[in-house]
Amino acid sequence: MYLAELNIAFPKLERDDPKFAFFFDNIDKINNLASRMDGFVWRYGEDGKDLPPDQTPWPNAVVNMSVWENPKGLEHFVWNTVHKNIYDRKEEWFEAIESHFFAMWWVEEGHVPTLDEAKIRLDRLNEEGNSEFAFGWSHLPNVKLWQQQRCG
Repeated sequence: MYLAELNIAFPKLERDDPKFAFFFDNIDKINNLASRMDGFVWRYGEDGKDLPPDQTPWPNAVVNMSVWENPKGLEHFVWNTVHKNIYDRKEEWFEAIESHFFAMWWVEEGHVPTLDEAKIRLDRLNEEGNSEFAFGWSHLPNVKLWQQQRCG
């Protein structure tokens, strides 16, 4: 089984606000880095078919969804690369979210998750907490870097 992940964020700035430029100027760099990481399989939008923000299940959200061969590859990318520098600045650009904004779940090798599927997973995580259906970092006993970061 591979690991799918979804991460959503709601901007507190207009997308063309100069304060948001650093984030948007680095999206391609971060995505290209992810695609070169060991364990990376697929990322939403890499086929050029991502939806405009107002047409996703989370209107106006910035959406990231990817599939990894295993949790270690995702963990390394999130916490041990330049991605962490962007993550550390998220409060500058995005609203605080009271509920879960990040979910993971297992997928069959070759399965490409949809945004509708991801929404069901995130909603279930928010309703019921960690389960085999959807979970956060704490549900994965072999990854620990998130504990040092206090990831939501």
